[in-house]
Amino acid sequence: MVLIDNKAGKDHGNLVDFRGNPVDKSRTGGWLAAGLILGTELSERICVMGISMNMVTYLVGVLHISSAKSATIVTNFMGTLNLLGLVGGFIADAKLGRYWTVAISASITALGVTLLTVATTISTMRPPPCPNPRQQPCIEATGAQLALLYAALYTIALGGGGIKSNVSGFGSDQFDPSNPKEEKSMIYFFNRFYFCISLGSLFAVTVLVYIQDNVGRGYGYGISAGTMIIAVGILICGTKLYRYRRPEGSPLTVIWRVLLLAWKKRRASFPSESTMLNEYYSAKVPHTDTLRCLDKAAIVDDQAMASETEPKSHIISTVTQVEEVKMILKLIPIWSTCILFWTVYSQMNTFTIEQATFMNRYLGSFQIPAGSFSFFLFITILLFTSLNERLFIPIARHFTHTTQGITSLQRVGIGLLFSIIGMISAALVEKLRRERAVNDNTMITAFWLVPQFFLVGAGEAFAYVGQLEFFIREAPERMKSMSTGLFLSTLSMGYFVSSLLVSLVDKATNGKWLMSDLNRGRLENFYWLLAVLGVLNILVFVGFAKNHQYKLQNYVVNGDEKEDEVEKEEVEMKSVDSEKKLDGTVKEEP
Repeated sequence: MVLIDNKAGKDHGNLVDFRGNPVDKSRTGGWLAAGLILGTELSERICVMGISMNMVTYLVGVLHISSAKSATIVTNFMGTLNLLGLVGGFIADAKLGRYWTVAISASITALGVTLLTVATTISTMRPPPCPNPRQQPCIEATGAQLALLYAALYTIALGGGGIKSNVSGFGSDQFDPSNPKEEKSMIYFFNRFYFCISLGSLFAVTVLVYIQDNVGRGYGYGISAGTMIIAVGILICGTKLYRYRRPEGSPLTVIWRVLLLAWKKRRASFPSESTMLNEYYSAKVPHTDTLRCLDKAAIVDDQAMASETEPKSHIISTVTQVEEVKMILKLIPIWSTCILFWTVYSQMNTFTIEQATFMNRYLGSFQIPAGSFSFFLFITILLFTSLNERLFIPIARHFTHTTQGITSLQRVGIGLLFSIIGMISAALVEKLRRERAVNDNTMITAFWLVPQFFLVGAGEAFAYVGQLEFFIREAPERMKSMSTGLFLSTLSMGYFVSSLLVSLVDKATNGKWLMSDLNRGRLENFYWLLAVLGVLNILVFVGFAKNHQYKLQNYVVNGDEKEDEVEKEEVEMKSVDSEKKLDGTVKEEP
């Protein structure tokens, strides 16, 4: 099979079909192609959620590892998975392309889940059973018994990172933003993307968690491995339907060269006009005056003009390259304030599940698995993603008269607010649960956990979609996968920050807040700490969001012609920074 000849075509920014020819948009892309691609992320979510939402109960109940250490194992696994999204995005943008990166990563994930099936099935990989863990000391799993488990988890993390950083970008490639109809579909794509993977999460925390707890871990993880293998087959079957964007070399090379050249030329004087910068008129993105120090990388100096042997890229950057680096750097402030949301979210995978084990989980005569209470998290996500598309966005469009309705940063801000309220609810419920258990020796119903699942789930429906849309739409076209990896690194850092906070709090309180026996601990204080940090974080976020300038969409250069609307916006941008003429007009550029 011939797939994407990197030498075919002249314009590397154009999309091509699987043979490397310019795409026939009537035969490729659209919702069918995007749907086949989403199947891979759906399966990845089934695998990962089936692990993360119930792994802590296996580590504590079967391997007899402490609650704090178990929470750290789970959050480190999730943090590594999302951090490896940066690596997956880099590989796709620089060499393999999104299709091959997703296909190979999905295969690695299937291998990892198969190893996990083996690790949880073999009896020698577990310590002796401990019937009454709250009344007698239990033997903790040894390093040798944990070795295969760790190998499986981090193999899954390696594959999952490659999938997550490329699926959304590959899916959005199936829509042409310069076509009004397809641009509208792309906006809905991000919402439906998260709706679909939330369905996978819902299946994982209900069906798979029940099978893991009541039939056997091996059966549950075996089903996960099977779904991933099927997803790889479906992805390959759709090869002829996809639109592909060729990899254009390492985006990191562009970034470090611009930064290095800007530093080397830091003492150089700016030209009298921005139009004198290297390749100003052929730039694929409009020149801006933000982070003006980086423009020095594109100053045409004597060395650049005289050099005939040294590659031009080593001594001078283009306006396009400089502006692409500016776009990436402008994402960093928002990136930093999104981390804490995922620190809060990680508690839904760890301590909230552990809370459920200390509560009455019976519904009639049926005992609900602790991990299955995450059902309320994902049903809330499905509800709010549906409401976003059917209710909130149409209403917002009516009042704002814009295609988006709610901007991506507004979504993120709403998500951060929900997360704060969620932690307040979690603290109040845990205080009530512990007091009833200690003073009255009674267990309150685990359905008291529903409010915190609901609030954090609603927050995720806004924050995840908002962040994903923000990082993809605001990134340079050829750096979309890496930008998605940057988004995923906020999830990664959120989980790692959770691990760090758990370790610091555990040490600072001598283990009194986060004890394996929650009735003797003070888990509610940890939740209050997260709520206070959330308030401080959202204040900083609002400051960054108010100062962020969205990039111009659909900026096209074709000879001297640009789209009328973008041309108008570009002239308006330049007019702000140029000197006003006596008659109040702006001098027209040649």
